[in-house]
Amino acid sequence: MNDASTKQRLNANARSKRVWLRVDGVLLLDKPRGITSNAALQAARRLFSAARAGHTGTLDPMATGLLPLCFGEATKFSSDLLNANKTYEAEICFGVTTATGDAEGEVLERRTVTFERQELEAALTKFRGRIRQIPPMYSALKRDGQPLYKLARQGVTIEREAREVDIFELVLLECSAERCQLRVTCGKGTYIRTLAEDIGQALGCGAHLAALRRTAVGDASIAQAVTLDALGALTEDQRQRWLLPPDALLLDFPEIRLDATQSLRFSHGNPVRVGGEIQGKCRVYAANELLGIGRADASGVVHPRRLVAFS
Repeated sequence: MNDASTKQRLNANARSKRVWLRVDGVLLLDKPRGITSNAALQAARRLFSAARAGHTGTLDPMATGLLPLCFGEATKFSSDLLNANKTYEAEICFGVTTATGDAEGEVLERRTVTFERQELEAALTKFRGRIRQIPPMYSALKRDGQPLYKLARQGVTIEREAREVDIFELVLLECSAERCQLRVTCGKGTYIRTLAEDIGQALGCGAHLAALRRTAVGDASIAQAVTLDALGALTEDQRQRWLLPPDALLLDFPEIRLDATQSLRFSHGNPVRVGGEIQGKCRVYAANELLGIGRADASGVVHPRRLVAFS
C-alpha cells in the first residue's frame, strides 16, 4: 500500500473514532487569508467536536475577517444572515486589471495611473446608493447548474445580466499614487471585486481588488471575533466561552414571548394568536427559551417558520 492510501486510511480511522457532540451556538470567526470558508468552518467544527455546523455566507480564500459560524440548532437560522448588510475594508490597486478581478488572477492589462485624489472622490459618488453590477465570471453563481467559475476556468465567458445592489456607505480611508483603501457597507449580492473593477474603469485606468477584510455582518463585529489559532490554544472550557447563544444572529428581529399554552401550540408547528403591533419575521420565546422564528400577520397571528429542538 502506498503512502497516500495509508494516509487516507489513517485519516478515515481518525474521523470514525472522533466523538461528535451536540453543540448549539454561534461562533464569530476571524477567517485567515488563504483558506476557503468551508475549510475554516471544518477546522472550527473539529475544535468544538460539533456534530452539525454551517456558515452564513462565504468569504473568498483571499479575503479575511468576520465569518459567523453556526453550530447545531443555530444552523437553522444561518440563512437569516445571508440578507444582512456587510461591511468591508477593501484595498484597490489601480492600473492593473486581472482575469478574476482580484490579486490572485492573471494580469490582463497594465495602464498608467494619472488621476488625482479629487477625481477619485468624484468617481466614488457614482457608486453610492442603488447601483447596477454585472456579476463576475469567477463567482459561485450558476448557469444551467454549472458554477460560473468552473466555466471561467475552462476559458468560457457567458453573458451575465446586470443586477441592482445597494451601497450604503463608500468611504475613502487612504489614497496613494496607485492604491486606495475603502470602507464599504453594502447589501446582499454585492461583489467588492466588481466594485473595484468598475471604479477603475470609471477612472480610465483599470483596477483590481488587492485585499479584502470583512469587519461586520449585520450587528456582529470583527471586534467580537476570534482566530482559529487563538481557539486552538485554549482549553475546552475556555473555547466554550466564545460561543454565543443560537439567537445571537437574530437580534434585529422583534421578539414575542408566549405563555405556556401558546408555547406548546407554537412548538408543535401551530399558529398562535398574540395580538399586538408586530408584523413580519420575529423571534419567539417561551419565558427565556427560544422556540424559533415566526412570522406575524396583520391579524395578530404568529405562524411558525423555523423551530428549535433543544433537549
